[in-house]
Amino acid sequence: MARVALKNLVKKYGKTQVVHSINLDIKDREFIVFVGPSGCGKSTTLRMIAGLEEISGGEITIEDKVVNDIEPKNRDVAMVFQNYALYPHMNVFENMSFGLKISKVPKKEIEERVQEAANILGLEDFLKRKPSELSGGQRQRVAMGRAIVRNPKIFLFDEPLSNLDAKLRGQMRVEMKKLHQRVKSTIIYVTHDQVEAMTLGDRIVVMRDGIIEQVGNPIELFQEPVNTFVAGFIGNPSMNLEPCIIEEKDSSLFLKFESGLSIPIPDKDGVDLKTGSKVIMGLRTEDLFHGNGEEKIPAEWKFSGEVDVVEPLGSETYMHMNIMGTALTARCDGRKIFKPGDKIELCANLKHLHIFDGETQNSIY
Repeated sequence: MARVALKNLVKKYGKTQVVHSINLDIKDREFIVFVGPSGCGKSTTLRMIAGLEEISGGEITIEDKVVNDIEPKNRDVAMVFQNYALYPHMNVFENMSFGLKISKVPKKEIEERVQEAANILGLEDFLKRKPSELSGGQRQRVAMGRAIVRNPKIFLFDEPLSNLDAKLRGQMRVEMKKLHQRVKSTIIYVTHDQVEAMTLGDRIVVMRDGIIEQVGNPIELFQEPVNTFVAGFIGNPSMNLEPCIIEEKDSSLFLKFESGLSIPIPDKDGVDLKTGSKVIMGLRTEDLFHGNGEEKIPAEWKFSGEVDVVEPLGSETYMHMNIMGTALTARCDGRKIFKPGDKIELCANLKHLHIFDGETQNSIY
C-alpha cells in the first residue's frame, strides 16, 4: 500500500512562506494531480514529498511512516522531471538501467526489468539509440522507463509534458493513463495545464499562493467550483465571471448588471440570496450558446447580442459577445458561420448558473 499523507506541511525560504499548512490524504494507487499557476507551490510540494526539499514544518507520511528525515533514495519514490535528465553519452538501455547498476542489482534482473519497461512504453526498438537520436516524446518515455524499472511505490511527475508540442502532449496523456493502468502504483503529478489535470487525474488538487483551494474529481471541480479562482482556472475557455447585483422584481430574483442586462435566478432549495447583495455571476461558455430552435429554453433565458470576435476551432466555435454592453463568451456548432457584427440570439442554460459572493468570491449558489 502506497498511501501518502501531508499534515500541516509548511515550506519557508527565509522569511518567505511559499507553502501554507497543507493537509492532504493520497490513496493507494491513486492518480492525483496538483495544478495551479506558476509560483503556487505545487512543484515545491512535490519536491518535499520526494525529499529533494527540506520541509519547514508539519510532516509527510508514506504508508503511515513519517519520512521527514529519510533520504530521498530510501523513500521508495521515483521522480520524472520536465527536462528528461538523460545521460547523452549512454544509449536507452544504459540510461534506463543506470540506477539499477549503481544499486548492484544482478545483471539478469536488470535486463528483465528494462525489457519489461521497454515493452510497456513501446521502446523495444530504441534500446540501442542515444538520446540525440530520439524525439521529445521518446526521450520522455525513456525518462519514465528509468523510473519504472525501479518498481517504486510512488511515481512523482514534475510537469513532464510541458516541453512537448500540443499533438505530442495529447498522445503522451494517453500513454500516462495506460501506464497507470499497467503499473498500478500511486502517481502524484504536477502541471500548470488544466487540460492535463482534467484528463489524467482521479482527483485534482487546485493550488494558489501556497494553499489548497479545492480537492475533487474533475467533474466536481468543473461543475461545483468553491470559488471564482477554481471556476476560472478549471475549464477551457474560462467560465464567464461578471460582477452584478441581486435585485427583486415581481417576487422573483434577478442578476442586474451595470450595463442594464438582467438575468433571472432560478429557484434553488437551501439557498438564501439577499436583495442588493454584490455578487459575481458565473456561467460556462457551453451554457451560453446559439441554439437550433429545438431546445426547450424559457423565453426569459434567451438574449440577443452582437458578435465581437469569433474563434473557430473546427468542431465548435467560441464567440465573444456584446450583450447589452456586457462582454460574455458563448459557444456554437463549428459548422455555423458567424462574423463580427452579426446580431444573434443566445440561449442560457440557467440550471447551471453559478453565483459567488462579491467580497469573499466563495460560491453561494
